[in-house]
Amino acid sequence: MEESWHEARLIPTSGINGAEEQERRATSALLAVLSAVKEYGRAFVKPFGAPAGSIACFIEVPFLLGEQRLYPDGLIRVERGSKSWTALVEVKTGPNKLAAEQLENYLDIARNEGFDAVITISNEIPAVSGQHPTTVDKRKLRKVTLHHVSWSKVLADAVLQKEFRGVADPEQAWILGELIRYLEHRKSGALEFEDMGESWVSIREAVAAGTLRRTDKGIAEIAARFDALLRYTSLQLGRKLGTEVVPVLSRKETADPRLRIQALTESLCRSGTLAGTIRIPDTAGHLVVTADLRASQVTCHVDVDAPREGRPTTRVNWLVRQLKKAPGDTRIEAFASHARGSSAAELLSTVRETPATLVADASKELRTFRVAASATLGAKRGRGRGAFIDSVLTTVDCFYADVLGSLRAWSAAPPKLREAHPTPPDVDEEIPLTLTSADYSSQDAIQDDDDREITTHPSPSDASQPDVAPRPPDHLVAAPAADGYMSGHGAEERASGD
Repeated sequence: MEESWHEARLIPTSGINGAEEQERRATSALLAVLSAVKEYGRAFVKPFGAPAGSIACFIEVPFLLGEQRLYPDGLIRVERGSKSWTALVEVKTGPNKLAAEQLENYLDIARNEGFDAVITISNEIPAVSGQHPTTVDKRKLRKVTLHHVSWSKVLADAVLQKEFRGVADPEQAWILGELIRYLEHRKSGALEFEDMGESWVSIREAVAAGTLRRTDKGIAEIAARFDALLRYTSLQLGRKLGTEVVPVLSRKETADPRLRIQALTESLCRSGTLAGTIRIPDTAGHLVVTADLRASQVTCHVDVDAPREGRPTTRVNWLVRQLKKAPGDTRIEAFASHARGSSAAELLSTVRETPATLVADASKELRTFRVAASATLGAKRGRGRGAFIDSVLTTVDCFYADVLGSLRAWSAAPPKLREAHPTPPDVDEEIPLTLTSADYSSQDAIQDDDDREITTHPSPSDASQPDVAPRPPDHLVAAPAADGYMSGHGAEERASGD
């Protein structure tokens, strides 16, 4: 009986009828938690320029703009002493998009009221971080800033705060958990990336036929949607890993998003591919995602620096040992120093059996390995089985679980201290500094038995002291000279005795 009972929730999903009710409930739930959970509230408003302070939130606050009475979805006020920071909030859920006219009205209200910002929240994910998905009159941004955050970002930050950064108060942590439960529910309308755009089918067919042109309608939209998909993928993966996962762009592309769109357009027309890079903290390398629309294949790869010591096969084995969970059809390419392109490529199943297959020339040093995995690319523009979006999400998750999450970058072993030999007991430690030739060296031979050999080099002043080294074997003793005297040192002794 109890198995069919539904647990009471602080923020229920039942009773949501239509987009209007969905937006109102999502707005109220989020703003209430921002004011209730200090750590999460501070993390949410800080990127928008708000000071640290107490947070108060309101919904559907009425304002007059000319003869119109307008109701922004919410208002956030942060107060610290005599200072205050205020932002209007506009929320959209599901597939609903932000309207430029509405945002411009709220910017005018904020300017008239002396507010600081307007914050929008929707399922729209801009291609570049910091870019707003809706174009507005820039003159209205002179005194008021406009910010955007996706619901995926809101949810990812909530999970990071609760599960990894921490919430000091247990009750506040439970409240934040209830918000997470609500946002993750399909009825909340707050977790969606559902569509590659209206032009997806026509662009995909033109790529397959080899007739795509840079001027074709919708190609820029597809390029932007692909980057948005990479951001959505990063947020989803970061939420599971508990870390900040972000797409990687060059400085020029970050400063001017049009350059990124142009690069994707060129790649799509030339080779039928869309590619992007994701950075995951503390991994061996960046994760590169390539969607090949002509071959209907999505590939994930990572480049890993090879060890800087050992034989080529030793370096290959170093990599293979880390790929225990990777499937046998994972492809490995080896890049040698001072060589163009990869010197060899083979499937992991073969490399496990014969590491030498990746060594094309043993005289050349292996510099880099590329580990790649491919899967069938979905064709549908929406979500579900056989969809482009789901095939990319699934391939990225599997590649991290099977390959990237197991790889560790090579690092040289730290140098070891040489073991210092003890000072021989029959060598005087108080040797005058002038007698440097008698200093004990680590290169002097020392044996542990009682007959150990101590090799020293006595100075001329020590010639009267007996030699501590044992007498050499008889066959090494010099033969008598022809005149009956011993040569060398023996001859000198005979001469001194006369």
